[in-house]
Amino acid sequence: MQFQQLRYFVAVAGSRHFTRAAEELHVAQPSLSQQIRSLERELGADLFTRARGNIALTDAGEALLPLARRILADMDTARHEVQELAQLRRGRVRLGATPSVCTGLLPDLLRAFHDAHPGIQLLVEEGGSHDLVRELARGALDLALVVLPLPSPSPALTTVELLHEDLVVVSSPAARAPRGPVRIADLRDEPMVMFRHGYDLRELTVGACRAEGFEPVFTVEGGELDAVLGFVRAGLGLAVVPRMVAERAGTGLRVTPLARPGLHRTIALAHRSDVAPTRAARELQRVLLSRPG
Repeated sequence: MQFQQLRYFVAVAGSRHFTRAAEELHVAQPSLSQQIRSLERELGADLFTRARGNIALTDAGEALLPLARRILADMDTARHEVQELAQLRRGRVRLGATPSVCTGLLPDLLRAFHDAHPGIQLLVEEGGSHDLVRELARGALDLALVVLPLPSPSPALTTVELLHEDLVVVSSPAARAPRGPVRIADLRDEPMVMFRHGYDLRELTVGACRAEGFEPVFTVEGGELDAVLGFVRAGLGLAVVPRMVAERAGTGLRVTPLARPGLHRTIALAHRSDVAPTRAARELQRVLLSRPG
């Protein structure tokens, strides 16, 4: 049974006339009649009575008509749904990102994507790179913005470097803190506010301090990004954050660069190598990778 045969059948049932149905469908009448006969042979029953030019549905035709209409309606709905997705009028993208990337990088880029494709639903999940890689691997995310190098490199992931970013020191303007470029060694004995375990920034900062031969002193630790910035504003200590985050943090913070060679991090866009991204995900990927600078 073919969709075309069902469409021909519904047209004849509606007009009760083979020639008029053929004209409505813009097909030759003999071709339409042949398709109806083929459908009847396949079903093993006549669908129409043909007496002296009068066309009427048989019992089999009456039974088939509502089913055929429903099948054709479902097919039209399916075609419409697929076209909506293909043309980026509908869809969903599940994007993972570290909290600092969500704060510093994503707002403007997601706004640009939403303005271009308002029908695409954006689902954003914040987490550390380790958690995001795990979520990608199990198919819970389409794309993720992670910090390189990955905590556990996986051949099943494809990563494309997006940007290299400097880290800076933020402090309360009222706090005692160096005003010029700061060396990592200068942070020895300085009170610091530290992110919770699982933050890439925590691992990077602690690792840099240990490389200089000391353990950082924490006055508060365990916070999320907004909490850490709030604790710094309150004068509880210094924090090392990405420059983009510091620039978006608003008033109440003093930003001090790190002396060369400083600290840097690389943000990459990752997706599974064994699963082709959806059209909507590919479009978001294009927007992210084409960001200026």
